[in-house]
Amino acid sequence: MSKDKPLKGVKVLELGNIVAAPFAGKLFAEFGAEVIKVEEPTNGDPLRNWRVMHKDTSVWWHVQARNKKSITVNMRKEKGQDIIKSLVKEVDIVLENFKPGTLERWGLGYEVLKEINPSVILTRISGYGQTGPYREKAGFGSVAEAVGGLRYLTGYPELPPVRVGVAMGDMVAGLYAVIGTLLALRSRNQDKNKLGQEVDVALYESVFSLLEGMLPEYDLTGAIRERTGSTLPGIAPSNSYECADGTYIVIGGNGDNIFQRLMVAIDRGDLANNPEYATNQDRVKHVEFIDEVIGAWTRKHTIEEVQQMLDEASVPASRIYSIKDIMHDEHYKARDMIQEIELDDGLKLVTPGIVPKLSETPGKVEWNGPKLGEHNEEIYKEFLDFSYSDFKKLREEGVI
Repeated sequence: MSKDKPLKGVKVLELGNIVAAPFAGKLFAEFGAEVIKVEEPTNGDPLRNWRVMHKDTSVWWHVQARNKKSITVNMRKEKGQDIIKSLVKEVDIVLENFKPGTLERWGLGYEVLKEINPSVILTRISGYGQTGPYREKAGFGSVAEAVGGLRYLTGYPELPPVRVGVAMGDMVAGLYAVIGTLLALRSRNQDKNKLGQEVDVALYESVFSLLEGMLPEYDLTGAIRERTGSTLPGIAPSNSYECADGTYIVIGGNGDNIFQRLMVAIDRGDLANNPEYATNQDRVKHVEFIDEVIGAWTRKHTIEEVQQMLDEASVPASRIYSIKDIMHDEHYKARDMIQEIELDDGLKLVTPGIVPKLSETPGKVEWNGPKLGEHNEEIYKEFLDFSYSDFKKLREEGVI
C-alpha cells in the first residue's frame, strides 16, 4: 500500500510570480501540498511568456507550475483583496515575493493575515528582506548575486564579472523559503496554540550564504578572494583540463588520497608520495606546476580515454555537460531525472525530474502547469462557496 506524499493536506496560497516564490511553490506541490497559484486576470504570471514558447505558453511554465492550481484575482481591487482574505482562512501557508510593503499597501500584510488566521505562515521573499535600510530598493536575482558577493567571483580575473547561466539567486532563495517554511510548519504543529509566523527570505542573503569561509578569511587576513576562472582557490588540484580532441574535463584531485591515485593514474608516481605534495596546503604552493603536469597528460588522450582511466582510479572527473549531454545521459535517465510529459495538443516534452528522492513518500508530477484561471470554479466553489452569479459578477468586474 503506497503512502501519501509528505505534504498531503498542507494548503499553500502562492501570491508571487516569475521565479523565486513560484520555484518554492513548485517544490511544495511536487511533494503533495495543494498549491493555489494566484495570478493577475489578464496575462497571469509573466513567466508564462518567457524564453522558448509553444502554443503561446513558455515551456518553462510546465516545469515551474506543475501540480499547481491556477486562479485569477486582481489584488489591487478591494473585492480581490477580500477574496484573498477569505482564502487565507483556509490555508496553512501564504507565499509571496513582492517588493516589501506591497502586501501592506493592499491590506494583506502579516498583521492583517494573522488576525484572520492565527495559524497562517507568511513566507516572504524579497531582494533585501523586510527590514533594513535597503528593504524598499527594487531587487532582482541578478542584483542579489552582485550584492551577495557571487558575481564578484564569477569569471576570469582579466575580464569583467559574469553571471551564472541560470537564475541562481532566485532559486537559492526559493530553496531557503521552503526550508524556512517547513521549519515554521513544524514549530506551529508543536505549539499548543498552533500559531504561525513570518518567514523572511532575502535574495542577497541567500546568495551570501554560499560564500564558504570568505568572511572570516577576510577578517583574519584581509584577503579578498578574486575571480580565478576554472580553478578553485586554495584547493589543489581542481581545474578543467583540455583533452586531445579539444574538449575539456573537470578533475577534482584535491583529497590527499585522491591526489595520490591521480598521480599514479597519469604515470607520475614520483609525485604521489612526495612529501612536498602530501597535503592540500602543500599542493597549493605548487598548484601551477601540478596543473601543468595534469594538463600535459590529458592533452595526450581523448576525453573518453581520460574519463575511463580516472574512473578506474576512482578520481572524481567529468566532461562539462551541455543540456544535450544531459538529455542523453544514462545516469540521468536511470535516476528518473528526464521525465516525459504530454501537453494538451499531444506534444511530447521532456522536463526535469524531482529532487530530492524519498524512498517511501516520493514526489511526483501529477499534471502540467495549468491554464490561466483553470481552477477558478473549483477553488471558489470549494473554498468560498461562490454561486454562479457571484462568479459571473466578479468576472465582469475584472476582479477574477
